[in-house]
Amino acid sequence: MSIISSDISKAVNILKDEELVAIPTETVYGLAGNIYSEKAINTIFETKKRPFFNPLIVHIPSINYLNNIAKDIPEKAMHLATAFWPGPLTLVLKKQPGIPDLITAGKDTVAVRVPNHPVTLELLQSLDFPLAAPSANPFGSISPTTAKHVENYFKEDIKMVLEGGSCKNGIESTIIGFENEIPVVYRLGSISIEAIESVVGKISIKNKKELKPDAPGMLARHYAPTTKTILTTNIPEELNKYIGKRIGILVFNNIIKNDSIKYVITLSKNGDLVEAASNLYSALHELDHQNLDIIIAEKLPDFGLGKSINDRLQRATFSH
Repeated sequence: MSIISSDISKAVNILKDEELVAIPTETVYGLAGNIYSEKAINTIFETKKRPFFNPLIVHIPSINYLNNIAKDIPEKAMHLATAFWPGPLTLVLKKQPGIPDLITAGKDTVAVRVPNHPVTLELLQSLDFPLAAPSANPFGSISPTTAKHVENYFKEDIKMVLEGGSCKNGIESTIIGFENEIPVVYRLGSISIEAIESVVGKISIKNKKELKPDAPGMLARHYAPTTKTILTTNIPEELNKYIGKRIGILVFNNIIKNDSIKYVITLSKNGDLVEAASNLYSALHELDHQNLDIIIAEKLPDFGLGKSINDRLQRATFSH
């Protein structure tokens, strides 16, 4: 019996009962619970097997709700929220006293965003509490971009996946914090650095932190298939190292023909980085289910969303 449903009122009731619902966003599906319910938040961490030192993102219905969650908001944060919300931008801000430490991993900051998905915006507007919603996958594995991906992960663990189709952007939100009111990128994501800089000027990137990370997605190994995965700029050279193995290939837009390749996925035949980002996780899910010995992924051009995709691929291939 499928746990996937389009019934928003059913989702509202489950969430009010302090249980979890997987929700669609424009980036990936999230595993959502009431931020003010200790039971719900503990269940998120337990279900994902996520370490408690890794903070969660709070999802709110509109920019007008932000002052309920955050305080002392820098001017540049408001410029970014105005430019990109609803959308795949998460801001790390000083938290209001009522925001539970469980959400923020004990920090005095909170990660917050307004998701750009009609189903989830309707859900948030139907609730009198915001939702914490990390990606709806076991900690460290590939993020889900369809309701089916979530069901495959958590069929026995949650009551409902709210159907919202395939996620349009396909990789997580860009996370920006503020150090002395200066914007700092903590996680590369669905909004390019170039787009951020067009609003607030030059920004620095500080997106790796193993101990007490400032935001989700900063750990070195993350978003990873179970199949051994390698990232390279030279696929023919890598192929020679694995002769006789079942090899899967993930390429940007090249056509690669080689008898030793068992399975190949091209992220964007016409070289569109936005399309490549949208297809990334579904491609990794597909490759991971082909009974391969190894996945060889091609590094993308390192600008725009290519930088974000390369970040995910580096974390997927870290120390296998």
